[in-house]
Amino acid sequence: MLFLGKMKKNIEIISVTPLFRGLPEDQLKDLVQITVNKSYRKGDIIFSEGDKGSGFYVIASGQVKIFKVSSEGKEQILHIFGPGEPIGEVPVFTGQPFPAFAEALAKSHLLFFPKVAFTDLIAGNPSLALSMLAVLSMRLRQFTLQIENLSLKEVPGRLASYLIYLSGEQKSRESVNLHISKGQLASLLGTIPETLSRIFAKMSDKELIAVSGRQIRLLNPAGLESLATHGKN
Repeated sequence: MLFLGKMKKNIEIISVTPLFRGLPEDQLKDLVQITVNKSYRKGDIIFSEGDKGSGFYVIASGQVKIFKVSSEGKEQILHIFGPGEPIGEVPVFTGQPFPAFAEALAKSHLLFFPKVAFTDLIAGNPSLALSMLAVLSMRLRQFTLQIENLSLKEVPGRLASYLIYLSGEQKSRESVNLHISKGQLASLLGTIPETLSRIFAKMSDKELIAVSGRQIRLLNPAGLESLATHGKN
């Protein structure tokens, strides 16, 4: 009975993820049959750069950061993902090891999909293959935008771009909530916390935003768009 309850819960989780949304129930059941439930505490490493890509994960609950570490020991956050998001999916198709680290930022429950079992399912399921292709294409676009932000924009433009991204993700043009610390945000934007704090203060002085803890009111969305695009408002 406990197994059936967990299976039903896992079907509910994967049925609403972008990767598997729209698949018929029989295919969702096939997917659940190969999943492995994994739990992590805050700070636990899920996989390390260079580890064999033996499968990928879907976040059922919690939050995970993907990051790389330079030869000098500096951490660069690449992405932070939450419930419904897949992580580590690229090695499933490339046969390469994991290209970065993954760490739980909070107590997290993940569903693990072993590579061999998953690719066997895909071989007989074109719908699943198309869904996977769509997610990988979206990830490629996200990485392209991040590289553009880090290489071509100054820190104020990067921050404005990120706030606009959050606005779209949270479906609000009035305010957004940061689900990560400002230190983690600084790493994500390729800067240091002190610089980020100064940028927040300057944007507040210009009445682009109003900061209250992790809630940020977007006082001038048009000005943020201009800053993100042209580096000025």
